[in-house]
Amino acid sequence: MAAVLCENCSGQYHTTQVNQPLEFSSMLLLIMFGKVLLDFFMLQVKQKDAKASFMGYFCVSLALLDFTLLLSISFIFYFEDFALWGVRFTKYHICLFTQIISLTYGTLHYPVYLVASMDYFMTIAQASRSPRRAHILLYVFAVGFIWISVFFYILKAPTTYEELEIQNRFSSYQCPLYASLQNYSVSCAMVLLIGVALLACWKEVITMLLSIRVISFASQPVLMFSYMSNNSTCFKRQLLPRLLICFLGTWAPFVLLQIIILFLGAQIPAYIEMNVPWLYFINSFLIAVAYWCCCHDVELTEEMWSTDPFVSWKFCFMPFNNETPEPADKPGTVIVIC
Repeated sequence: MAAVLCENCSGQYHTTQVNQPLEFSSMLLLIMFGKVLLDFFMLQVKQKDAKASFMGYFCVSLALLDFTLLLSISFIFYFEDFALWGVRFTKYHICLFTQIISLTYGTLHYPVYLVASMDYFMTIAQASRSPRRAHILLYVFAVGFIWISVFFYILKAPTTYEELEIQNRFSSYQCPLYASLQNYSVSCAMVLLIGVALLACWKEVITMLLSIRVISFASQPVLMFSYMSNNSTCFKRQLLPRLLICFLGTWAPFVLLQIIILFLGAQIPAYIEMNVPWLYFINSFLIAVAYWCCCHDVELTEEMWSTDPFVSWKFCFMPFNNETPEPADKPGTVIVIC
């Protein structure tokens, strides 16, 4: 696409590349450098024994692509004007590459979340089985297929070419970037579902939070929830407040950030909003939904608790998987340590 644009546009894009302000390229380098650091930091701090999943492999591929984009725009920024393999690269291509990446990232949300949801709904009840080599190859194939399909769609779609041409023609001193409607709709749906879940069980959540105590267990500070269990309550009804506490206990800042962004109506470029922390945030949400929907089919094994690299969901199923819980302070009270 880059070669086609350079050949068909006589003097207009040359004017754009000359007048393109240096501040944009410098700011883009700083943003991408910070994003790459954040991506690799999240990949390092996650639990090392986390179970392999499609989302985990996709996060690795996203971090590698961000790093490749950073190297590419850094190379162009440093040499400014050079030819490679018969194609002339200038600072105009920094904007062009970022626009293509933004369009690609903005189209990835629905397919990635759909495949990740299918992965968890099909495997959550079989967590005791380690991913075989065929499963890992399937994850790698799915990640590669999604990337190639979306890139092919973006580069071959006529509307994409027309949109980039019009944007760059009338924006000589700016680099207009694409903000994804897919991510906006996903954020709205998540905030809405979390709000409905909190309204549905806010009394149970408050009761559990008020019963929390910090104790020492195996020389480590742990949280103890001591609360009255109601045997007449539906299993899913008991599970929902636990899922909310586990999820919000880890990702509450992200939920608050999404509420602020939606309230302000901020437009975030797609190349920024698609990042590894955001994907792991979505990953935990999808796992919680899968646990709640398939709770009766969940195999309560130790390996199941390593499904999420950041959230420990073991608390949610204790003492449901314990037929003889330890004596509590008073009858009908269950003590859960997490």
